[in-house]
Amino acid sequence: MRVAAAWCAAALLLSAPAHADGLVDDVNGYTTDGKGRLARFNGLLIGADGRVVRLLDRKDKRPDKLDFRLDGKGRTLIPGLIDAHGHVMALGFQSLQLNLFDTTTLAEAQDRLRRFAAGHPNSAWIRGGGWNQEKWGLGRFPTAADIDPIVRERPVVLARVDGHALLANSAAMAAAGITAKTPDPAGGRIERDAAGKPTGVFVDKAQALIEQAVPAPLPRERDAAFAKAQEILLGFGITATADMGTTGDDWQVMRRAGDRGDLRVRIVSYAHGIEPMISIAGTGPTPWLYDGHLRMIGVKLYADGALGSRGAWLKAPYADAPGQRGLQFLDDAKLRNLMSRAAMDGFQVAIHAIGDAANAQALDAIDELAETYKGDRRWRIEHAQIVDPVDLPRFARHGTIASMQPVHQTSDRLMAEARLGPVRLTGAYAWASMLKNDVPLAFGSDYPVESPDPFANIAAAISREDAGGQPPGGWMPAERLTFDQALAAFTSGGAYAAFAEDRLGTLQPGRMADFLLIDRDIAAATPADIRATQVTETWVGGKRVWVRK
Repeated sequence: MRVAAAWCAAALLLSAPAHADGLVDDVNGYTTDGKGRLARFNGLLIGADGRVVRLLDRKDKRPDKLDFRLDGKGRTLIPGLIDAHGHVMALGFQSLQLNLFDTTTLAEAQDRLRRFAAGHPNSAWIRGGGWNQEKWGLGRFPTAADIDPIVRERPVVLARVDGHALLANSAAMAAAGITAKTPDPAGGRIERDAAGKPTGVFVDKAQALIEQAVPAPLPRERDAAFAKAQEILLGFGITATADMGTTGDDWQVMRRAGDRGDLRVRIVSYAHGIEPMISIAGTGPTPWLYDGHLRMIGVKLYADGALGSRGAWLKAPYADAPGQRGLQFLDDAKLRNLMSRAAMDGFQVAIHAIGDAANAQALDAIDELAETYKGDRRWRIEHAQIVDPVDLPRFARHGTIASMQPVHQTSDRLMAEARLGPVRLTGAYAWASMLKNDVPLAFGSDYPVESPDPFANIAAAISREDAGGQPPGGWMPAERLTFDQALAAFTSGGAYAAFAEDRLGTLQPGRMADFLLIDRDIAAATPADIRATQVTETWVGGKRVWVRK
């Protein structure tokens, strides 16, 4: 392990103020220095303002007067982890609805639907998600005919694992007024049978045809979902997260929690389009609210869909569907206009782009707009999963951040091979290539598409192997990262991506004392051991906010 000796020495020599609020002592502590290097320490002094005062070595004298002192008993202490791409409210709602994420067959999903419907007889609609026809080995999309025999009278709406397709039963389609004459919307696709009748699957923007009929959650239901999401995130050691696609209703939930003093996770919000961005934040990013727990900084735009539903926009047709290239959500002029509208008021722009055509479109737009909107813009491309190798160096041209999710690679490997064929995989999930091209890298999980577990992500990043150790040696192993690089992408990289490196991402003096106590030294662990890591305590702003029971 590399140690940032010079920085660490400087930090240790900083004079402590007259009063430190608390001390977490006897820990195996390490933090990044903001440049991806690790520094070790044995004690952490915390100020009354919740910031790091000083990192202590064993030989350093401890203050006599403290408000609290915690004996770490040799446990490993690391910075709080930052998920650079998640969906907070969706995570909470998923935990309260029908969960199909771990189902491996259609029959298993049908049985789970049957039991959920029986256990919730008063629910007018049944909502849920997590189905994956690839994981089921189905060889096709599921259909309404697969779930109508299970629940016929009540509408059922089930989201695909990636959130880019919905499965609806016949009752839901009837409630939404869907017929064979319903046209495909721009940027969306209705799956149909040979006679043109909708089968029950609605891809990307076609999902809105069903969603407009679904009753909106009540405020108390939204509050319960948010509380559940915070508990899940803190349990995984996520102390800060980017919320990618905040709606006006979502923002009100977060504000209500802040008003009650119940905001525990730090949330950097990216609005779900221009309209909520303007209605919430007005003429520029909001300040940090609720003692640094909430801020709207930008907007999320969509260039395409997802690979699993063949909505990712590709430069060449899908290898397993020669007539399809995916879905282009916005033409070039529309994308540039939306980006310009955000950038003119100083909002950060984050663009969802999975396919190589979508990534190229986003990079082209950034090239053009960077001539007008100069300065430190930190344009973001979310996912950047399939990139033409010729486009990889273009990310660094204007400091564009690659906001990526390692577990997508381990989950998508076999599907990506089928969708693209071997020739077009060179720029797929190319984390190491991004760093070699001096591209800023921020990691997340895209929860609830994947589990928010950051340790599974770190293990995937350094091994390119799934939880079962497949494929041995890693898939396209040249794209593996070092442990230092993976940890930095989940700490300082996430902070930098959100313009928060002045307060988050490291445990340097002056930064917020957001940290974790975990049950093992992950810097010295195998990928399998890293995956098994459990958080024992989560601290935010120098206060313990979660403890494993």
